[in-house]
Amino acid sequence: MKNTATLPRAIGLLMMCALVQPAHSAEAGSPQACAQPVYLTVAPGHMEFAPQVADILRRQQVTATFFASNLSTRNGGGSLGEQWGSWWKVIAQQGHEFASQTYDHVVWRGDVAGYKPAFRMKPESGAFAGREFTFDPPKYCEQIGHAADRIAYYTGKKPLPLFHAPAGKVSSKLLAAASACGYAYVGATGAGHLVGSLSVRSAAADIRAGDVLLVDLETSASAKPWAVDNLEALIVGLKERGLCFESLRKHPVFKDWIANHGG
Repeated sequence: MKNTATLPRAIGLLMMCALVQPAHSAEAGSPQACAQPVYLTVAPGHMEFAPQVADILRRQQVTATFFASNLSTRNGGGSLGEQWGSWWKVIAQQGHEFASQTYDHVVWRGDVAGYKPAFRMKPESGAFAGREFTFDPPKYCEQIGHAADRIAYYTGKKPLPLFHAPAGKVSSKLLAAASACGYAYVGATGAGHLVGSLSVRSAAADIRAGDVLLVDLETSASAKPWAVDNLEALIVGLKERGLCFESLRKHPVFKDWIANHGG
């Protein structure tokens, strides 16, 4: 079975068509409408580089959506631990939005055969990190909800009823289970997965209005994320093309879902 599955038809088709609707600009003090938005999202990973990325967003007056999980940090804590609480609060005050990525950064490993949906899952943080378990849908939804509750506690801001699966690994059954408990899946679209050896020039040319962009900071200990050296140049290049930035709250595919699920 493939690691990444087709999104539920209604959401998947809309995302790939990259529908665009005018929205208010996310840039502070700008009276202009954001007519050609892209939707920047951030997976903060082990948090070592998250403050640098947040500084880039602040300088460029760009609003993003941060995906929260309690991934283990280099100092032995967790990214949703108390030591990061004040940082999350500041990020909220800067106007950013939040969504979940599962609390223990649980990676889908496969569907379990049988009449009732169940999934092989591997937590990457927490007391059971590195072991594989079988989750039923309520257990998986509990993981999504736990991260959402934690980020709400720090920020005082209700997270969006959206989630991004760690490593982007999902199945159609997993997405259906999450949808049933009120969470819609968000993945990078088009040229929006901002990792690896990606060229800033090619990314700036290939990204289109309506794309969801993912800044992935979940690197190994020996690697520096692509975004640290390249994100600011990409943002500047996209602005020069006439593109602007919005949070997922204003994405035409998700805004009705958010409104209907208490976001």
